[in-house]
Amino acid sequence: MSVERPSGGPPAGPSGGPPDHRRPYLMLPPAVRQAAAWSVAVILLITVGSLVVFALVELRAATVPFVLALLGASLLYPVVPWMVRRGVSRGLAAGLTCVLLVAAVAGVIVLLVNSLVHSAPQIAGSLPAAGRRLAEWLGPFGAKVEHALANAKGETNSLVSTLTNGVLSGLGLLTQLITGAVLALALVFFFLRDGHRTGDSIRAHLPGRGAETVVACAERAFEAMAGFMRGTTLIALIDAGFITVGLLALGVPGAPGLGALVFMGAYIPFVGAFLSGTVAVLVALADGGLGTALWALGVVLTVQMIEGNILQPIIQSRTVELHPATIMVAVVAGSGIAGILGALLAVPVCAAGMGVISVLRGLGSDPG
Repeated sequence: MSVERPSGGPPAGPSGGPPDHRRPYLMLPPAVRQAAAWSVAVILLITVGSLVVFALVELRAATVPFVLALLGASLLYPVVPWMVRRGVSRGLAAGLTCVLLVAAVAGVIVLLVNSLVHSAPQIAGSLPAAGRRLAEWLGPFGAKVEHALANAKGETNSLVSTLTNGVLSGLGLLTQLITGAVLALALVFFFLRDGHRTGDSIRAHLPGRGAETVVACAERAFEAMAGFMRGTTLIALIDAGFITVGLLALGVPGAPGLGALVFMGAYIPFVGAFLSGTVAVLVALADGGLGTALWALGVVLTVQMIEGNILQPIIQSRTVELHPATIMVAVVAGSGIAGILGALLAVPVCAAGMGVISVLRGLGSDPG
């Protein structure tokens, strides 16, 4: 004689025992449940991050000028309060600071371009000669290096020719660059003039505790970007100055152009210093031989050691400290997303993100 289970009732347990009322996910071992929860969280984080990056890349005509304006404003922001304390209205102080920014950027571009234009033939002519010397010393491996350096000159000349012949066809790109520069300059003006009202604007649109968290994150991110820009600019000037003086003392041709490369490379950590230093040593090798190259290598390494052990701890002591591995990953990821511009912007954006994380971690550990 069998007993029929009423339809719609709970399923019977194993071996006809009492029914299992647990939810299905509770039947899994705790380790499997934790792994599944972490997997879902990681997938959601990667998905949201990918969508954000995709949106920023697709809207780069607006996002790149916005980030550049933030970097410029963070570099120049102390100038406006200094003028205001001396009786200048905030709007006029922001306008004068923007004029100063335009003059400084134009002057730096003129100096860099002039140095590179006058030094480029000497540098390009020295690279194949350095390749021939390496081929004599290193055998087959040196021959590969010689071939790469010889092609570098041809590719450089081809690039210059292409740019020269494509001026008219590149008017669209020129228009985009001008539009982006004007937009960035306008944003710098508004950031400098109205930046002190940002906290009040956030508090007016968000509730109390949430507003204070957003304000703290914004301030910390801005401080991190400002510290990076000011510190990197000062370090770049010092590095370029000392290396240029050292190369001039050694009689290396194209020393001003090599110094300009060092200055620009300082904004791309590790990669920029390595490439600019390598070019300087190769030019010294081609012109003066192994002895001059070793002296040039000594100058570059000495400046880099002074930078890493003295200048960075002193100048950038108040900024967010980033692990070298984090910096390298950020540079590679930025270059993969937006090329050279992405590599330039990757580290300050990463510093700002780490500043935000530090604030959130502090709030999370605060029992109040």
